[in-house]
Amino acid sequence: MSRRVPIIPTIIVLAAVATMIALGVWQLGRKTEKEALIARYEAALQDSSEVTWPAPADYRNALFRRTTIDCREVRGIDPISGKSAAGRSGWVHVARCSHGGSGVADVTIGWSRSPQSPQWSGGPVSGRIASYGDTIRLVAETPQAGLQPLAPPDPGDLPNNHLAYAGQWFFFALTALVIYVLALRRRRRVS
Repeated sequence: MSRRVPIIPTIIVLAAVATMIALGVWQLGRKTEKEALIARYEAALQDSSEVTWPAPADYRNALFRRTTIDCREVRGIDPISGKSAAGRSGWVHVARCSHGGSGVADVTIGWSRSPQSPQWSGGPVSGRIASYGDTIRLVAETPQAGLQPLAPPDPGDLPNNHLAYAGQWFFFALTALVIYVLALRRRRRVS
């Protein structure tokens, strides 16, 4: 009857467990980074000074800052689902504007109950810079084209679920160890 622990499977399981623990620790670090980022964005909301419309490389640093652009040409207006300043669900109207800065900007000009795009010919728009998929948009402070006010961008809406991810990785590591120990016990009983 052999009581030896198999070397190769043990090394593989321990390497997997070590990797899962490292991923859990990494997620805890990401949690701290995300909290600092959200705090920075909340501070940007308190800053009333304006920045210029950012180039793509500067998007992350400009989020939640105030800016003004002059929408010289409206290339189109698309409705997307969104919330009004009163918290009602409906349609946010996003205008794609040519402006004097760097080409084209997406500008949320207001909220309505209808997906029908309003008529709007452009002009100066002030607001806060918010994320929009992989890019950014300007969320207008004052609604345009007879629309209603939008819900302002909120850094609190950014997902910060890194603690849950860390917990999952630690749980996976513990589960792998328990399963391996049970497999070793069963192997010993069978041998």
